[in-house]
Amino acid sequence: MEQTMDAARFEQLGQFLRARRERLTPEALGFPNDGRRRTPGLRRSEVAMLAGVSVDWYTWLEQGRNIQVSAQVLDSIARALQLDGSERKHLYLLAMRQLPADVLQTERTEVSETLQHVLDRLEYSPAIVTDARWNVVGWNLAACVVVGDYRVMPEQERNMVWRAFTSPYLRQLLRGKWEEHAKMRLAQFRASYGTYAGDPWWEEFIAQLSVESTHFREWWARHEVLPVSEGNKQYFHPEAGELTLEHITFQVSDAPGLQVMVNTPIGQTEEKIKWLVENLKGAVHSL
Repeated sequence: MEQTMDAARFEQLGQFLRARRERLTPEALGFPNDGRRRTPGLRRSEVAMLAGVSVDWYTWLEQGRNIQVSAQVLDSIARALQLDGSERKHLYLLAMRQLPADVLQTERTEVSETLQHVLDRLEYSPAIVTDARWNVVGWNLAACVVVGDYRVMPEQERNMVWRAFTSPYLRQLLRGKWEEHAKMRLAQFRASYGTYAGDPWWEEFIAQLSVESTHFREWWARHEVLPVSEGNKQYFHPEAGELTLEHITFQVSDAPGLQVMVNTPIGQTEEKIKWLVENLKGAVHSL
């Protein structure tokens, strides 16, 4: 099944490259139009020359063969074919099934008014928004009363990986599930790191957390990776007691660097979270 999907993806990549090659005008790029061109636009050899790759390699790519590509080469091809931002993203997704690192770094990281409205309407389902670095950049009151008050939390502590290894409150909340949670979060962080290896922020963060946590330092060396998944979780809240939730994560369509994590209460958990939220609102109104 996966091989079939990969074959279809590479075929689409080849068709996309041909379409973009054929729309270019040879004269505009300094190539003579001698009247002997069988198809409009540039020849494969001309694209290869502009991109600094071999004709054979570019031909294989356009034929949809399964060959290794790098971000550097894809950017050279994007420049040669004069792709715009959306086309460059499409090229990366077809060739590597991921967006360019610089695109993710410059994607919108603030929570829009519409997205915040969605978070607030979830009301008793703890929900947060994280950026590509696993920083929490958006939340609702239910998240604040369950996992920690992001409204007053120092910026560094809003990072989900940092909190997983340094927050005494989170350890209390998870009890015997803490180690499983921390390893899962680290493995997800490691999977994200693959796109940003060598980036100064990531390298400094890893170095700092390695000093702060011996667990992180030991487990980071294992190179385990995991995708973000859905499932159930259990918390032991100091005021509300045992909370059971099911969680799911999805990307924001117009900001791929943002992930929305929603925790839906199961059974009596909703009433407990409602009590916590209403108490927090009451405390705010009494000020």
